[in-house]
Amino acid sequence: MNTKSKIAVFGMMVLSFAFSGNAAAQSMKEKTVMVGGAAMYPSKNIIENAVNSKDHKTLVAAVKAAGLVETLQGEGPFTVLAPTDAAFAKLPKGTVENLVKPENKAMLTKILTYHVLPGKYNAKEIWAAVKAGNGKSMMKTVEGEELTFWVKGKDLYVRDAKGNDAKVTIADVNQSNGVIHVIDTVLMP
Repeated sequence: MNTKSKIAVFGMMVLSFAFSGNAAAQSMKEKTVMVGGAAMYPSKNIIENAVNSKDHKTLVAAVKAAGLVETLQGEGPFTVLAPTDAAFAKLPKGTVENLVKPENKAMLTKILTYHVLPGKYNAKEIWAAVKAGNGKSMMKTVEGEELTFWVKGKDLYVRDAKGNDAKVTIADVNQSNGVIHVIDTVLMP
C-alpha cells in the first residue's frame, strides 16, 4: 500500500472513531429509556421518539390518521399515555381498522386526545397527587374529560370514563416537549 493509500485509510479510521465517539458521547449526555427496543432521547420530541418504538406502530399510525403528528411535534408540554400495540390488540376485532378510516377521524381524534394531558407530569408528581387525593387523582385530558390515577402496590394505574384500568408499564420517558408513560390498555372517553 502506498503512502497516500495509508493516509486515506488512517483518515477514514479517525473519522469513523470520531463519529462513533460523538454518538457514544450523545447517548452518555442523555439519559435514555428503552421503549419497544429503541432508545428514547429526551432531546427529541414525542413523535421523533415514538416512530422508533416497535411496540407503538399502531399508535403512530393512528396519530398520523388523526392528523395529530404536527401537534405532538409542537412545543407542548404534553403528558402522553401511550398504549402499546398489545393494548390495541385487546380491542374488539376490527376496531382499529374502523377507527383509522377517514370518516371516523373525529372519533379517533377524541380517543387519542383522551390519552394526552396538557402539561408535563412525571410519575413522582402523579403519585404525589394520588397520595394527596386519598388514593386517587383526577386529571383533565386534552380531549376535555378526566382520567383517574390510582396506585396498587408499587404500580401506577389510570382509569378511563368507562371504568377500564390501564397499568403504567414504563414511566417517565422524557421528551423535549413532554413525557410519555407507556400503558397496557387503550383508554376510552
